Amino acid sequence: MIQVGGTKLSLKEFEEILLYKKPIAINHAAVEKVQDSFDFLKQFSNHKLIYGINTGFGPMAQYKISDENILQLQYNLIRSHSSGGGAVLNPLLGRAVMIARLNNHLQGYSGVHLELVELLTDMINADLVPCIYEHGGVGASGDLVQLAHLALGVIGEGEVWYQGQLMPAAQGFELAGLKPLQVHIREGLSLINGTSAMTGVGLLNIIRAHKLLDWSVMLSAITNELMEVYDDHFSHELNSVKHHKGQNHIAESFRNILQDSKMIRSRSEHLYNPENIQHDVFEDKVQEYYSLRCVTQVLGPVYDTLIQAEETVVNELNSVNDNPVVDVANQNIFHGGNFHGDYVSFEMDKIKIAITKLSMLSERQLNYFLNSRLNQKFPPFVNLGVLGLNFGMQGIQFTATSTTAENQTLSFPMYVHSIPNNNDNQDIVSMGFNAAQLTKKVIDNTYEVVAIQAMTLLQAVDYLECQEKMSPKTRAVYDALRIIFPKFVEDGPLYKSLAKVRTWLEANAPDTVFG
Repeated sequence: MIQVGGTKLSLKEFEEILLYKKPIAINHAAVEKVQDSFDFLKQFSNHKLIYGINTGFGPMAQYKISDENILQLQYNLIRSHSSGGGAVLNPLLGRAVMIARLNNHLQGYSGVHLELVELLTDMINADLVPCIYEHGGVGASGDLVQLAHLALGVIGEGEVWYQGQLMPAAQGFELAGLKPLQVHIREGLSLINGTSAMTGVGLLNIIRAHKLLDWSVMLSAITNELMEVYDDHFSHELNSVKHHKGQNHIAESFRNILQDSKMIRSRSEHLYNPENIQHDVFEDKVQEYYSLRCVTQVLGPVYDTLIQAEETVVNELNSVNDNPVVDVANQNIFHGGNFHGDYVSFEMDKIKIAITKLSMLSERQLNYFLNSRLNQKFPPFVNLGVLGLNFGMQGIQFTATSTTAENQTLSFPMYVHSIPNNNDNQDIVSMGFNAAQLTKKVIDNTYEVVAIQAMTLLQAVDYLECQEKMSPKTRAVYDALRIIFPKFVEDGPLYKSLAKVRTWLEANAPDTVFG
């Protein structure tokens, strides 16, 4: 059981709760902070004008709300803002949003009743997830529309996912043995004001992008191995004189993967040996194409970008992003804009650009293998059948090319695409949830491109019949993937094989294959 609240929630803990459904419990110290915050808000708000407690919202904050209507105000806010459109988020994304929102409330600055955090905890443990729509949030007063749909489910209205099935909220609560929330003071505003939707989706993006990068490194290593490259471009000596952590991390990973390979060559033994250079023209390339030789320089920035994004978005996960902020220690309530999502939006855009570049590298390595005039080693399209009669990987290359092109278009940043709205009250916004969703799409696409590259490399290994010469780690990956995608010679539809390989790559990390 993972304790939430009281200490900083790590990305690893978030992943265990989200993906592996580890049960959670609220830290005792966090319970006390939540209770103290609620008690202080209840006492402090008497005879004072507090935004969202006894005022309208947004541009209508100038209107005071009578005492008899303050609870109805919260319900009106939730229902009126449950106006999302587009696709319904899958329950895994909804679950990510719930975990992020719970962790915000457990900081003890929200003024919510203890019943809310207890209910959110129970819902996460029961896998009871409100139905959330993808369109609507602009990421300034937080993810208002997405979080309103979260709140709608929490009060037992709208629809919920229960153990993977979509159903009316009332039915889901009954099946889970739980009771919906009854609003006390400001639970409506506190549920919908914040960055938890973009943060939850953003953290899942980071988890998936890390694994994607690991696969790109592995497949790039196999690509270099099959082409029998010289080892100096991923050597410690060459990369260490460039002072970037990412580049040196990728180079070290390359060396670990290709250790004991019988196909990688040493430049000292070949081109630096006088006996081997008695020619005016050399058949072997003295230096490989950039998509092979510059992997550490291309993927290094991707690694650095993911590390920076992880630090920033985990900080957001553990931050207070309500408005107003209930500060018990200073006996005051502070109004401001902690719900603004620029930190997350900016990081999502950077990840999106980095992963698009990763997909471009994968597509270029794929093209290199499919174009016999470039590699001068394999038949066109790594065709293991009869040239002309059979097509090899020709058809599936179109999918990789078009998907990579889509990524390039999707990579325009949302961070600089603010549109004023809300009677110009929200006059500069983050579009953070849009950024997170588009980043998810780019990651989805890239898994597809990388899967096609993996399938092609398997065919290339079989053409060379070099299995015994491969490094132990690359051979283990080859063996595992060949179970998913057997060797093919005669033409047949590849779309089901592509789906299987992609699903397998998403479910497995390289180090779990050979670790």
